[in-house]
Amino acid sequence: MLIGPVFSREVATAPRRFRFYLFRAGYPLALLVLMCTAWQVLVGTRTVQGVGEYARFGAILFQILAPLQLTVVLFASALLAASAVAREKDRRTFDLLLLTNLTNPELVLGKLLASVLNVLLMIGASIPLFLLSMLFGGVSAEQVLRALAVTLASALAAGSLGSTLALWRDKTFQTLALTALVLVFWLALGELIRSAPPGAAGLAGIPLESWGIAASPWRAILAASEPVPATLRDGLDAVVGFIAVATSLAVLLNLLSVWRVRRWNPSGEIYEQRDEGENRESIWGAEHDLAAEERVATLVVPEPTPQHARPRPAEPTRPVWDNPILWREIRTRAYGRRTYLLRIAYLALAALVAFALYRLGQSDGGVTRLGASLALIPLLLLSLVLVNALAVTSLTNERDGRALDLLLVTDLTPHEFIFGKLGGIFYNTKEIVLIPLLLCVALAWQGAIGVENLIYLVTGLLVLFFFVAMLGIHAGMAYENSQSAIGTSLGTVFFLFLGVATCIRIMVAFSGSFEVQLQPFLAFMVGGGVGLFLALGGRNPSTAILIASLLCPFATFYAITSFMVGQPLTVFLVITAMYGFTTLALLIPALYEFDVATGRTSGDGA
Repeated sequence: MLIGPVFSREVATAPRRFRFYLFRAGYPLALLVLMCTAWQVLVGTRTVQGVGEYARFGAILFQILAPLQLTVVLFASALLAASAVAREKDRRTFDLLLLTNLTNPELVLGKLLASVLNVLLMIGASIPLFLLSMLFGGVSAEQVLRALAVTLASALAAGSLGSTLALWRDKTFQTLALTALVLVFWLALGELIRSAPPGAAGLAGIPLESWGIAASPWRAILAASEPVPATLRDGLDAVVGFIAVATSLAVLLNLLSVWRVRRWNPSGEIYEQRDEGENRESIWGAEHDLAAEERVATLVVPEPTPQHARPRPAEPTRPVWDNPILWREIRTRAYGRRTYLLRIAYLALAALVAFALYRLGQSDGGVTRLGASLALIPLLLLSLVLVNALAVTSLTNERDGRALDLLLVTDLTPHEFIFGKLGGIFYNTKEIVLIPLLLCVALAWQGAIGVENLIYLVTGLLVLFFFVAMLGIHAGMAYENSQSAIGTSLGTVFFLFLGVATCIRIMVAFSGSFEVQLQPFLAFMVGGGVGLFLALGGRNPSTAILIASLLCPFATFYAITSFMVGQPLTVFLVITAMYGFTTLALLIPALYEFDVATGRTSGDGA
């Protein structure tokens, strides 16, 4: 069998799923639409004269599509691998795999390759399109092969990272959040190395620029897209150095997983409770545990108590709030122990961003709008992704753990459930929400932005945070499969920002009249809006979700272009109006169609 029965089963059953064909056909179709859009932008803005214009178009197109594919593949492989293992743990089926005669390599490598199979298919399906770009000129076969090799090595390394973290941690949110944070650190490593002073000496006789390429997938793909590759030493290609580093990282991570998989799983907390002899409370609180003990006590005949034995004191109880969902989210360990690891990693990344802003302030040019944006935007996007990940996993964990079925038979109202979840989401991500806002305040303190722009920025960020939180809850309610819910929720966030940013990149590369360039992008945004509606409203459609799905890509596109031309008020109005409306479009059906969305039955229909 191919690397064990786990991977063999995935290879045999994958062609039976619609998602298999969606990944294999939808992804290259999206790249083809982008390619046609870029061509229409070129034709609409200038007259193509000679072979040189075609070669220039091919080179720019390749330098846009190669980094885009790397970003998609990097995060998709890591998050898919992490969510695949985390789902097994949430459903308590991973322990059953440990009881079989599967060897550790078969278990670890089988789950890894089965989870990244669709990503590998995406890379294979994109090869004809990258070869097609060679027909325009300006791109060689060596460039295409280097870019594909970098993408494949990055996908395997990222998937190994997600799988290792998922095998180590027990909660889905911690797994996804740590995976995203480590990936961002990996991407920032190359930028940190390259940010050294120009006169700084290299390491081991190799320039820091070459070290940055060998250490960062982003710098490696940019170098692979260039006609002349950078070298490390003695003519060694820096891109080859990165491929060696990424492959070695994947091997080391998988060796660690193979060695520790049965030590990490089942969770060590079970053994801690057994060794300490303590009755630790569950995530539902002391009241739930005491009630369960009383129910068991009624079925068991108590043993006679010796006369000299002292009576056992009653366990202290904690009062539950009027909203039990909010109480559980805030007062219990609903998202696992040791969440300080996540907080430390995020604070370290925020400290790097603050240091970058400080260096910009100390430079001769001061903090410019472009410099502050390059430093802050990655942290802001990561914060949105983390809030969205917590929101969607707060529902998927309940569903996979069979706790949602118990909640649906109680007298909890939809308002208590939805607003309790929202309150818990923002409480558990308070650092992730507040730190970007504090960095914006620091920019205003330095004089980089005015008070008016600070109000626009803070209000717009709060609207986006509420949007991604409600988006995660909506996806968690709409999809019974946790992996589909996580993929839809996070994929929507990536599409709205990464896809629109790619359109902006094409506009900047083929500069020209905005009115002429806008028309080719309309087809792309309309197609994206239709896909967004199918993802968000396909299971529970509404007119408001349809309007929001069609207008959100265009609104994001218009807001980014308004920011580039220096119109902050326009950005504020578009973001708050469009995403505020979208948040309400997702919130109102969740409240008033709660039974339909979750499959809950009421006594009225009996």
